[in-house]
Amino acid sequence: MAAKKDLLKTLKERFESHPERHPGILWETVSGRLTPGAVASLSWMEETGGEPDVIGYDPETDSFIFADCSKETPAGRRSVCYDGHSRTTRKKNAPATSAWESAETNNVCLLNEEDYRKLQELGEFDLKTSCWIDTPEEIRKAGGALFAERRYGKVFIFHNGADSYYSVRGFRTKLSV
Repeated sequence: MAAKKDLLKTLKERFESHPERHPGILWETVSGRLTPGAVASLSWMEETGGEPDVIGYDPETDSFIFADCSKETPAGRRSVCYDGHSRTTRKKNAPATSAWESAETNNVCLLNEEDYRKLQELGEFDLKTSCWIDTPEEIRKAGGALFAERRYGKVFIFHNGADSYYSVRGFRTKLSV
């Protein structure tokens, strides 16, 4: 109970400190939608260094969107392959998990290219790190996966083998409530 109270306090303080990320949205409205499942997902996002905050509202689904707003890719989610298949088929040095496996386990989604670009409109993120993003099936079937980063004042979307992993590449997530 205390952990939930501390998390909600942290989320509220972050929400109030960054009104530019969610203009016109009230914390009371968002917090009223935080089910036990959403709190568990947000707790994982926070514990792994994501610093989740509300970045918008989707009228089509009538949901508020939380996303990782840490300056760099969350430290607790780096050095992972893209998905379970890429991880289990590595010939050697497979990491313990992958971006997709971790996201699914914690009931969150990887950011896609549109989400990533929207996040970058709210601030400058991933100036020293990069993150896996949701990859179209045709690229994934060919063995690749997409990742994104911000350099030189621009957002770049690149490709790499899905089984690759680096100490500066992780993943960002989102949660709709």
